[in-house]
Parts: sequence; C-alpha cells; structure tokens
Amino acid sequence: QVQLVESGGGSVQAGGSLRLSCVASGKSRNYMGWFRQAPGKKREGVATSGRDGTTRVADSVKGRFTISRDNAKNTLYLRMNNLKPEDTAMYYCAAGVWWLDRLSLFSFDYSDWGQGTQVTVSS
Repeated sequence: QVQLVESGGGSVQAGGSLRLSCVASGKSRNYMGWFRQAPGKKREGVATSGRDGTTRVADSVKGRFTISRDNAKNTLYLRMNNLKPEDTAMYYCAAGVWWLDRLSLFSFDYSDWGQGTQVTVSS
C-alpha cells in the first residue's frame, strides 16, 4: 500500500500558476498520476508519469500543465500554468496498480489515492 499526501492547492486568478506536490510513502509504484474532480462531474485524469520519466497529459491541459517526479524524494509534481476557471476542482494524487504497464489516465488503473488538494480559479 502507498500513502499519498498532496499539497500546494489554493485560490488564484485566471492566468495564474500553482504547483502541486504529492509525497508518497510505502512501496513505490511505476506509474503515478494526477486526477481532478469538480462538483457534479466525474473524476478526470489530468496527467501521469512513469518512473522512467515518460509522461502523458490530458488534451484539456496540454501546453499548460506539466507533470514531473523526483524518484529520490518519492515526490510527484504538477505544475499548472495559465489556469482557467474550468480548472477549478479537487486535485488528487494516485498510485497506479503494481501491474500497470502504460501511461493511463483511467482512474480504475489506480489503487491508492491521496485526500486531495483544492484548486480554485477565479475569473
């Protein structure tokens, strides 16, 4: 099992930036991801990173969000630039199931979740 603790959320104006962090403890996983969920909407995959440095981001945030990880620190990051009001959501860090072998943005491929950090973007 992996314990995940997110931080870095907050309230910003449109066009602003935030960097989310997720510290993982326990047995590490090859694939880690960021997801978000707005009130009344389904959880959405935002970005994922492999231990080998490969990454994938959702089309909705491509060019604005960057995922990275520091394996030595067991930390996953999400840099969010040019934030828009539609980015407002609770953001969750997740660890992929141990047999996951691809960059997936599907929540069912992830077994351990953090408590989330709120991001609010005002216009």
